[in-house]
Amino acid sequence: MTENIAAPSGTFRLGGDLPVVRLGYGTMQLPGEGVWGPPRDHDEALRVLRRAVEIGVTLFDTADSYGPHVAEELLREALHPYADDVVIATKAGLTRQGPHRWTPLGQPAYLRQEVELSLRRLGLERIDLFQLHRIDPAYPVADQVGELKALQDEGKIRHIGLSQVSVEELQEAQRTAEIVSVQNLYNLADRSSEALLDHCTEHGIAFIPWFPLATGELSKNDGPLAAAAREHDASPSQLALAWLLRRSPVVLPIPGTKSVEHLDANTAAASIELTDAEFEALGRAAA
Repeated sequence: MTENIAAPSGTFRLGGDLPVVRLGYGTMQLPGEGVWGPPRDHDEALRVLRRAVEIGVTLFDTADSYGPHVAEELLREALHPYADDVVIATKAGLTRQGPHRWTPLGQPAYLRQEVELSLRRLGLERIDLFQLHRIDPAYPVADQVGELKALQDEGKIRHIGLSQVSVEELQEAQRTAEIVSVQNLYNLADRSSEALLDHCTEHGIAFIPWFPLATGELSKNDGPLAAAAREHDASPSQLALAWLLRRSPVVLPIPGTKSVEHLDANTAAASIELTDAEFEALGRAAA
């Protein structure tokens, strides 16, 4: 490792036993337009993944539907055999019918198939964190999570997570299996999952915000985010990530990018320390 830029973000133990550096990397942007097909620049995609490891990122979030299959295959090509501290989190439960098109499918047999295929694509014997990409209303939650629990009992999944759920849905899933993480849309400009984040903070469940860099009107030149960024000689995106890291110790942001330059810039947010006043002012402005 050449320089551990990510380390100042701190660490979190998924399920109490699996340490990850809090500022991770999300692979959704690596495939082609509409999260469909191969990357525009295959070699740069590999460089991004390898650079992430070099600068101390240990949590890599992906899914069978990114490409589909493209992001998982890139991870294996770039990083296999994986370093001991690298944690791969993948997902199933969304099928693809074309660019920008996503359809939930939580049929238990399908989820089992996708776990088996992800193991093969990633070159793993066990997936550290497997997340149900969406709860499919066509099947009971207990059946969908129960299939993942069966795979966990078979040693093919270490920990189970959920994506885009409510507090009530999380609690329903917990009646079937231990849930160590949730992944919901959340950022400085969109706090619609605030209640879930508070619940996760109280119970020590990892909260992985997707689309973490969205800032909306806040980053305009005369906005509070831009002003705070100038104070720290940083970008609005870096301040948005710093705010998320400060928001709760269970938050694990996974900003994604297709370029090494942006990766380095995003990860440098780990070293930004907001004052109490700055953190509160940004929160009020966004609200």
